Amino acid sequence: MEGDKLECLFCKINDGSIPSYTIFEDECVKVFLDVNPVSNGHTLIIPKKHYLNIDDIDNDTLIHIMDVARYVKKLLMSKLDCNGVTLVQNNGDCQEIKHFHLHIQPYYKKQQELYEVVDIYNLLKDENLKEN
Repeated sequence: MEGDKLECLFCKINDGSIPSYTIFEDECVKVFLDVNPVSNGHTLIIPKKHYLNIDDIDNDTLIHIMDVARYVKKLLMSKLDCNGVTLVQNNGDCQEIKHFHLHIQPYYKKQQELYEVVDIYNLLKDENLKEN
């Protein structure tokens, strides 16, 4: 697993060797915009510790991720005026990056053109995200 961690894209984002559009970070997680979004505001929540999938992650970290997801959902709905969000967490062969992560994908009733990620980031970055 240590070798996997050394090659893991998300571990490199966590350690800062790959830049990200981070909108929140604490001792447990990093929250950033997906650079290949399916919709405006497509966000990822990743734990700072390398966990492979849902079978590998501890319950406390999983609960914390869901608490952060709840707040990010409110932020996205408020700032981006989306009509809802979809939470997606893949495991096994459908998991492209083998590091547990949760997608928060905003839903818009009216189809939206995809904006540049940096523009979405600029709308969200000034928010002072706090744990509930």
